[in-house]
Amino acid sequence: MKKIQLLAAAVVLALLPASGMAQVAITAVPFLQIEPDSRGAAMGNTGVAIADNAAALFWNPAGLAFQTDNQASITHSNWLANFQVDDLFYDYLVGKYYVEGLGTVGAHLTYLNLGEQIQTNEDSPDIISKFNSYELAFGLSYGFQMNENLGLGTSLRLIYSSLASGTSVSQQKVNPGSSVAVDLAMLYKSDPFDLGGNQGHFSAGLNLSNLGPGIQYTDNAQKDPLPTLLRFGIALDYNLDPQGYNRITIASDVSKIMARKEAIEVQSGDSVRTEYRMISPVKALFESWGPLERNIGTEVVELSVMEQFMIGVGAEYWYNNLFSVRGGYYYEDPYNGDRKYITFGAGLRVNTFGIDFSYIRTLESDHPLANTLRFSVLLNF
Repeated sequence: MKKIQLLAAAVVLALLPASGMAQVAITAVPFLQIEPDSRGAAMGNTGVAIADNAAALFWNPAGLAFQTDNQASITHSNWLANFQVDDLFYDYLVGKYYVEGLGTVGAHLTYLNLGEQIQTNEDSPDIISKFNSYELAFGLSYGFQMNENLGLGTSLRLIYSSLASGTSVSQQKVNPGSSVAVDLAMLYKSDPFDLGGNQGHFSAGLNLSNLGPGIQYTDNAQKDPLPTLLRFGIALDYNLDPQGYNRITIASDVSKIMARKEAIEVQSGDSVRTEYRMISPVKALFESWGPLERNIGTEVVELSVMEQFMIGVGAEYWYNNLFSVRGGYYYEDPYNGDRKYITFGAGLRVNTFGIDFSYIRTLESDHPLANTLRFSVLLNF
């Protein structure tokens, strides 16, 4: 029953007529926003200004510009552990490869499995059919250096979403949704500087991800925007001793959804109804800086621009590049996602092998993300 309720929520957000959605569901395919990197997830969902491993494909593809090694990584998480559903899981496979004279290229595959679902009659528990729900994305990335301190990067991503394919909602057949998206990114890394007698580095990054046409499951009138996300971050990397055996990184990311749906009045016979239609992705980049209305039950709440920002802060300590501990905090406004939690994690590196894990401690015990664990395995070659 819990799994059915979970899927029902996803289907309602993505498939019901736009007039019923109002602005509660701004975007479709929210799985693209799941932070796949256990390291960044343990640091309060920060990474756009760090981006120094294969996970840069998610956080900031411009980070590939400063990387000259080869690496592959896989992350696994039993997603939304509080629902206690065995076949609800998330996997992320990523790799990068350095090409002499060209730069570093990367590829990733993201997969969210929602498991087997059951469709029943609206007025009875009779089973009509069973179907599997899943979403996946495949992408290629490239980063290059403008100079010693500035890197630029981009990604191209193919998206496929099969939530309830073959079923019908409000007498409309549900089909798989597909779309494409691009990322545009930059990363600045300072030269080493002296701070209290030891060496430090400062970096700042910017990533506009998932910019592209919307996705639809029924017809064009039901098109929903992709979760276009603008993420900005800063980080300070500091050696605690002259030899660099003990090192700490402090980072902060601020992000905002850059997608909107606008209200349009439609004449239907003698009556007028309000529909909410997707604003073009480029236009939304400029119109997303105003207040945003949210329908919370029967209440309409207006969010200011500041209330639309999502904030993460985190820290990481490394000993001799062998062992690390991490922690962080993530915050969203109660009417803009309401994710508030503390994160923890650790990492281990032995020769070419590495492993990271992260843990979410939500401030609400019954939150769907409570007790979420992620495990990442890395291999350098």
